[in-house]
Amino acid sequence: MVSKGHALGGGPGGKAPGSFSPHAPDLSRERALGGRVAGIDEVGRGPLAGPVLAAAVVLPADPPRILTMLLRDSKELSAPARERAVAALRCAEGVEIALGAASVAEIAARNILGASLLAMRRAVLRLPRRPDHALVDGNRAPDLLCPVVCVVGGDRRSLSIAAASIIAKVARDRLMARLAARFPAYGWAENAGYPTKTHRAALAAQGPCLHHRLSFAAVRALIAD
Repeated sequence: MVSKGHALGGGPGGKAPGSFSPHAPDLSRERALGGRVAGIDEVGRGPLAGPVLAAAVVLPADPPRILTMLLRDSKELSAPARERAVAALRCAEGVEIALGAASVAEIAARNILGASLLAMRRAVLRLPRRPDHALVDGNRAPDLLCPVVCVVGGDRRSLSIAAASIIAKVARDRLMARLAARFPAYGWAENAGYPTKTHRAALAAQGPCLHHRLSFAAVRALIAD
C-alpha cells in the first residue's frame, strides 16, 4: 500500500545532498504516524560499479540518548562516526535492522530508480515483522505492504531514515572494500565505485569487470575511448 504523492520536506527535486537542515533529525514524524515505523533509505545510485543497497530501520519509541546524538544524515558524518553509529544501533535494545540489495544485472534490467525501489522493498520484507508505516527518503515510494510516506531530505529530518542511511552506507562501503581485494585496480576501497578520477582512469585503461554497470552511459563512454 503506497501513499502516492505524499511527500514531505524541502522541495520537488528529491534528495538534496548539498543542503543541510539546521536541526538534527528527530522522531516527530514517526510519533505522528504511530505504531512501528520503518525508516528506509538507499545508497549507491551514483557509482559506476557495484549493487545498490537499501536499509530499513525501526527504532524504539524512546531510543537511547546515544542514538539521538550519533544519528545524522550519513553524508554529514565521517567514516569513523558512521561506524560508531552502526555499532550503537546494533547494540541498542528494540532496534530492528534489515538490508536489501539490487544487483548490477537488476540495475540494467530495471534502471537505477527501479533497482533502488526494489532494494528498499527487499529491506522491508526482511524486517522481523511488517511495519505499520514506512518513511522513505526522497519523493518516490517503493511498493510496500504498508502505507508509505515520502520525506524529501528525510535523512536530515527523520531519525529512523537517518539510521537507515548510515546502515546502508556502511554496509555498501564494506562490500565494495571486499570486492576491492579481488579487483584492486579500481580503488573501490577508497571510492566505493563512485566515478573518482582514479576509478575512471583505471576503467578507461583496463576496461570493466563483471561488477561494472555497463548499462550506465558514463561507463560505456569510458571503455569506448
